[in-house]
Amino acid sequence: RLTHLIDALRANHDPAVLVDRAQGGPSAHIHSGILQVRARDFDDPPGLMEKTEYLLRDWVSIYHSPSHSREPTRAFSVFVQQLNGHGILKTDDLITRFFRMSTQMCVDLCYRALAEQTVTPTLVRAKCFHTLDAFVRLIALSSETFRRFKQHRHQDQPPKQGIVAGVLMQDHDNRLAEFQQLPYHRVFIMLFLELNAPEAILEAINYQVLTAFCHTLHILRPSKSPGFAYAWLELVSHRVFIGRMLAVTPQQKGWGMYAQLLIDLFKFLAPFLRNAELAKPVTLLYKGTLRVLLVLLHDFPEFLCDYHYGFCDVIPPNCIQMRNLILSAFPRNMRLPDPFTPNLKVDMLPEIAHAPRVLTNFASMIQPLGFKKDLDSYLKARAPVTFLSELRSSLQVSNEPGMRYNIPLMNALVLYVGTQAINFIRSKGLTPTMTTIAHSSHMDIFQNLAVDLDTEGRYLFLNAIANQLRYPNSHTHYFSCTLLYLFAEANTEAIQEQITRVLLERLIVNRPHPWGLLITFIELIKNPTYKFWNHEFVHCAPEIEKLFESVARSCMVQKQVQPAQENDLAE
Repeated sequence: RLTHLIDALRANHDPAVLVDRAQGGPSAHIHSGILQVRARDFDDPPGLMEKTEYLLRDWVSIYHSPSHSREPTRAFSVFVQQLNGHGILKTDDLITRFFRMSTQMCVDLCYRALAEQTVTPTLVRAKCFHTLDAFVRLIALSSETFRRFKQHRHQDQPPKQGIVAGVLMQDHDNRLAEFQQLPYHRVFIMLFLELNAPEAILEAINYQVLTAFCHTLHILRPSKSPGFAYAWLELVSHRVFIGRMLAVTPQQKGWGMYAQLLIDLFKFLAPFLRNAELAKPVTLLYKGTLRVLLVLLHDFPEFLCDYHYGFCDVIPPNCIQMRNLILSAFPRNMRLPDPFTPNLKVDMLPEIAHAPRVLTNFASMIQPLGFKKDLDSYLKARAPVTFLSELRSSLQVSNEPGMRYNIPLMNALVLYVGTQAINFIRSKGLTPTMTTIAHSSHMDIFQNLAVDLDTEGRYLFLNAIANQLRYPNSHTHYFSCTLLYLFAEANTEAIQEQITRVLLERLIVNRPHPWGLLITFIELIKNPTYKFWNHEFVHCAPEIEKLFESVARSCMVQKQVQPAQENDLAE
């Protein structure tokens, strides 16, 4: 029940952290509802099933009657008296059982309606919604009314979302491929809209409602309930849900929870995308994900800016367009300098003095602690001397099956070393330039990785750098200089070719293209210092040469292009 969520949230639990099982707080309460539903032996009191069926039918009739339309509060009060008369309100356990049975009855009705061959899909949905919408209204009205009973109780009753989630998970496990999303999608979306209506009582518990829904959606994430994935994405991408999570909730308190839901989505898609297994069902989910990112890029770019690291950490390296959408975001109050301006002086831009906000604790991902200790020691004193020689083997300890490299550790290492380098240069009263970034412990690490890693490892390393080439800020500037420095100082053309590949493959996909990516590539091909056009890999085949010339022409010609023109994204 929502009231119990409120009490739990007033304790020390941080509701912005979505976890599967917590000792207290919303996750624990929702799980109690799920566990009660999934218990094999319900041991329901005799006659309760019949009472529930009678009361549910009666409520559906009341809900659709003219009296409910005229006086909804009075109609509900009459029904509460009926519940009390049948003994449903005697204990929290009976209330939970009533709502569990009601949910199952509504779902069963939908399955029967969906199985009817002679009825049109429109009529089937109307028949399902007739009962489901009435049931949702009952849940919403009961959430506040049952609260007054709590002061006489010692038990905790789980929130209704947990009960519905438990029925969903049990149904999903039992029916497998025959599972239907429709009833659960309707219940969750209508319940969310009901509990977010502009009413004084509901406004007071709005954040708790959002928290409960986020925890429920995290528990029902696609990796746990794949049959619910399409409906789950529709819920997560609903305009009211996004608006409430990212715009209405004060002090951005909903941002972390919404970011976790997107990470849940990316993690589910990752194995399919990594192996290019895009069967039609996965393709639909992937396209839906791109559309959600487009909405966020257009309406909430600061959200993508703040959580870019966490998102890119779970998106496979070959998902170039998805990553570009995230990395192209820039704050709405910033006007991007045109990257095609001749002789653009990036180091003179005022924005590059400011560090971007990164709301992922990437330093904590540098594990084990002994490795982090040696890393900090090397950055300070270039000791222990064995650190560089052991670095590759440290990055090859992966917990992911089938993965040769620990990609999260690689990403964390690159950003951590880079931010430490910026702080070190600034502490000497300097700014990062091609000269000031050289000959330091930080660059020792980067150059060692560029030379010592094999082709796969180097590709992951260079991608970790390219993920920081975003809008004008201190990280973009430092990592742009670093990539160009590694190109200039490379001891083999293979390293230069791979740097070019990492940049080019992000540019040849449809827009948007991150601003930092554009300015880095333009500098590489225009500045004679790098002798880009003299390299053999540029001329290795006619089609490759034409590709370079085509990209170069678009970069050389002066034109006003905003990197965040998301409307060019292919359907």
